Amino acid sequence: MRVLLQNLTKKFPNRNKKEKEDVIAVNDFTFEIPDGKLVGLLGPSGCGKSTTLNLISGLLKPTSGKIFFGDDDVTNLPPENRGIGLVFQNYALYPHLTVRQNIIFPLQNLKGKNKLSKDQMNQKALEIAKLVQLDGLMDRKPNELSGGQQQRVAIARALVKIPRVLLLDEPLSNLDARLRLQTREEIRRIQRETGITTVFVTHDQDEAMSISDIIVVMKDGVVQQIGAPQEVYDNPSNLFVAKFLGTPPISIFTGSIKAGRLYIGNDNVCSVDIPDTAKVDVGIRPEGFILKEDGPLACKLDRVEVMGRDISVVSQHEAAQTTHIRSIISSDNKVDFGASQVRFSIKPNKLLIFDADTGNRITCNLQ
Repeated sequence: MRVLLQNLTKKFPNRNKKEKEDVIAVNDFTFEIPDGKLVGLLGPSGCGKSTTLNLISGLLKPTSGKIFFGDDDVTNLPPENRGIGLVFQNYALYPHLTVRQNIIFPLQNLKGKNKLSKDQMNQKALEIAKLVQLDGLMDRKPNELSGGQQQRVAIARALVKIPRVLLLDEPLSNLDARLRLQTREEIRRIQRETGITTVFVTHDQDEAMSISDIIVVMKDGVVQQIGAPQEVYDNPSNLFVAKFLGTPPISIFTGSIKAGRLYIGNDNVCSVDIPDTAKVDVGIRPEGFILKEDGPLACKLDRVEVMGRDISVVSQHEAAQTTHIRSIISSDNKVDFGASQVRFSIKPNKLLIFDADTGNRITCNLQ
């Protein structure tokens, strides 16, 4: 099911009585979610991602704009008539019902030509339980399940009516690290097998990057960038997106352009084909540092952390905008732990330049 958000805006009354203007939670959001794709809405708390999901679901009505499911205008349609499946951060299972009964519950509300017999409901519940690998736990109650299993029951309950659109609001936040990884892989597998158009809300960029076909990065209700996860990571449109994506985070330096050369502090890093600029922000991804004895970027060595296949070199630089710089290099490199300085050359495709005033990306060729 294709989902179209057309100039979608949501305003809330300002709780601060001194401020007369409304709070804009979602600001003129236009985006088409392709049929059968998993889209990750990503951003910090308060960016408008959950509000967007609630607008799609019908739990909130937009201040302006329209929502289409396929060719159907569902803007004013109540949630129960939209054909959606909703999964929240809180599993919201009925504690007195078994897994089977929790999954069957939405089917019991079907009426008219859609009404099912008891046998049909049990058969559908079993089919969905097999999909989420719960068919051996059908007679257990929620308090007899792990957190990951409870979340899968919630997903099964959302899927059993075969929704047109599946909406997941921070579904992994209550799980520990191992279960988060396992459950997000399950969500991706289930989505691919069913082919249901899915919107996944998260503040965790690792989650969004790992399972989404498309990510939408938001800030203060405004869409910052939309694209395939790797494309957005490699080519962020602005400094906010560059800093939000990536673990460890990108290192940001204060730089300048002089006579066709990029300087980070006093270090002459590389040639660049943009006009002289007194001040730019320079981002270098952790994997963009190459350990080299005569490298142009000289940093003060703080410590070296051995991580098995990789080494994390933690250093400092006078032009860095953070206290420490973290560089990820192969463990094949030999680092002198006792040295006071470490030098790097930089991979051109991992070095990004931004306008220091606007934060917008400056596209250029680096050598």
